[in-house]
Amino acid sequence: MRIRNGEAFLEATIRSHIDCFDEIVAVHNQCTDRSVEILENLKSEFGEEKLRVIHYVDRVYPPGSTGHIETPGDSPNSLVNYYNFSLAATRYQVATKLDDDHLAIGSALKKATDSIRKLGTSFNEMHCFSGPNLLLNKSGELSVPLDDPISGGGDIGFFPVSENTYFTHDRRFERFHRGNLTRKFVGFLYWHLKYLKPDHGFGNYELDQNPNSRYAKRLKTVISDRASALQVAELQRCVSPSAWRRFRATLSSKDRLQNDRDSAILRSFADVSIDEAVKASADWKLVTD
Repeated sequence: MRIRNGEAFLEATIRSHIDCFDEIVAVHNQCTDRSVEILENLKSEFGEEKLRVIHYVDRVYPPGSTGHIETPGDSPNSLVNYYNFSLAATRYQVATKLDDDHLAIGSALKKATDSIRKLGTSFNEMHCFSGPNLLLNKSGELSVPLDDPISGGGDIGFFPVSENTYFTHDRRFERFHRGNLTRKFVGFLYWHLKYLKPDHGFGNYELDQNPNSRYAKRLKTVISDRASALQVAELQRCVSPSAWRRFRATLSSKDRLQNDRDSAILRSFADVSIDEAVKASADWKLVTD
């Protein structure tokens, strides 16, 4: 985990994932909220072997900023270096990137991690997973935004840790280099709570200093457009692959993975409201308590 001012859902994220993981490496940077206090309290509860808390001390330029664009990936001030520092701290053979706003879908997460443990040293793929983005619509109901319904399109997953798996610099953000690992979709393992944060999850992008950032445009979209799916079936229709996407999937492994992801929604959730689907699949009390 890389954490900067994640107090809104940090505790819920850790509590909902920690039983399925051998360790969580929580690396915090530039926190001015209660994130460090929350991490230290949880470390006292779970033990430092299970939850390892590390402070990355250098100033890190956020994605979308001029600083990020111009800073080499191996600089201590680079987001890329911060990510690789965090990855290098793990002591286990398999890792994944965990954000501070992921509420685990417990049964699906356990199934995914159990399958990796059974594979043992023969695990040689990237098991990609996703999560629906949650948003409160104009009526205050839990929904999924139609313009950005799903988080994770092949960039998030469990992978074997090796010299071939690391993060590289992209002008827009950090990019994961997976070496020669093939990717497959293994399920919806979390609900993404980013847009439920008080700042819709954009507070760390320093948009006042970077008004032309791609994230400034995205924030405007989140605030202005509340078109959203209230039912799981509506979400399924929204992301159902078009004929063109199905054709592209015959040529592109990434398109094929995303098609597999989008066609799995009704297999993953009952055909109920988004609100009911969340509360049936995840421990929503962790968020509301």
